[in-house]
Amino acid sequence: MVQHTYNVIGLMSGTSLDGLDIAYCHFTKKEDTWEYFIKAAQTVKYPPVLKKKLVAAINMSGMDLTMLDAELGRYFGNQVKKFIKAQNLKNPDFIASHGHTVFHQPHKGFTLQIANGANIAAQAKVPVVCNFRTLDVAYNGQGAPLVPMGDELLFNQYKYCLNLGGFANVSFRKNKKRIAFDICPVNIVLNELALRLGKAFDKNGLMAKKGKVSEKLLKQLNNLNFYRQKAPKSLGKEWVDNYVIPLLHDSGLNEYDLLATFTEHIAYQLAHSLKAKKNEKILITGGGAYNAYLVKRFKNYTKAQIIIPENNLVEFKEALIFAFLGLLRWAGKINVLKSVTGAQKDTCSGVIYLP
Repeated sequence: MVQHTYNVIGLMSGTSLDGLDIAYCHFTKKEDTWEYFIKAAQTVKYPPVLKKKLVAAINMSGMDLTMLDAELGRYFGNQVKKFIKAQNLKNPDFIASHGHTVFHQPHKGFTLQIANGANIAAQAKVPVVCNFRTLDVAYNGQGAPLVPMGDELLFNQYKYCLNLGGFANVSFRKNKKRIAFDICPVNIVLNELALRLGKAFDKNGLMAKKGKVSEKLLKQLNNLNFYRQKAPKSLGKEWVDNYVIPLLHDSGLNEYDLLATFTEHIAYQLAHSLKAKKNEKILITGGGAYNAYLVKRFKNYTKAQIIIPENNLVEFKEALIFAFLGLLRWAGKINVLKSVTGAQKDTCSGVIYLP
């Protein structure tokens, strides 16, 4: 008998290191459409020692990184076990884990998301689907973004689905195909600047609002080569470290002016990339949706209709969609689109571990 309802736990750990997003999602297939409901969700902040390791992961030795992969898998598994108990969940079908990205260099043929799936399955005693990006990269794709498949099947009432997390990415239909790409860094830079001022993040963009935009730095940022490349394209922390941070450092500006300028840069790049027309609907999710000043500056550049949904969807849309991608993998259906990633073929991506 074909299964038409699924209860899946989606896990997402973003580059901004806010914590581990856990979302218990119910999916129902009705003819050619899917219905979804986030039944329970929470974000678990990383313990300081583990967060410090994740920040340092990009420079670790092979042995230390392998140890961290195993440790993070055990941590994810234990957090899911606690979540299942606290929420009194009955027999979730499986866990779908994005993992935590350490390396993402598809132009060199590799990407790495850690949090060992076997360890998650062993700790939580629930099947796990993970490693969603590697097969696409093996077929010469970007391996990112992956969320657009969920946008296509769950959120197609919006012209644009825009996520503002560590990076901004967007997906939309063009010439009868779903396309998507990373736009620019967002919280991966804003949070680092806020940390210099003793805050974990720039709440509502109030610190950026205090600063003054540097036209010189803004022009330098907007002139970075990535913004002239055509989709498909994606970004990683390495790109930020190599191209963005040096510009900020060399500008000589204080943190408030850097926040103001980088926020303006984000707003400009969002509008420039989307080129949305009047009354077209843009769904905004991710932590950046709460940055009122950033959203205001974006509105300054666009006449489109900006929609920020209820908090559960703002915060857990990516976890929801990775739960859905896991569902498609579990069912043997395509879950990564070549029109999005530039791969040689559509794929049914993900590795399954049975406890």
